[in-house]
Amino acid sequence: MDVAKILSDLRVEREQIEEAILSLERLARGRGRRRGRPPAWMAPLAKKRGRPPGTKNKLPLVNKSAAA
Repeated sequence: MDVAKILSDLRVEREQIEEAILSLERLARGRGRRRGRPPAWMAPLAKKRGRPPGTKNKLPLVNKSAAA
């Protein structure tokens, strides 16, 4: 077993983990309500209002025994 190689691999892995932690901390800090117009890719998401398609003017379900 090459202990020096294991140590170097662990050091590289530690650096990668520290970089990931820093980037996640930056993301968490920057999470605030943005002002202004939303980006274009969000426009279709924002227009989802009202009833789902196909739910307007549906006839109520009637039991077969009550209809007879």
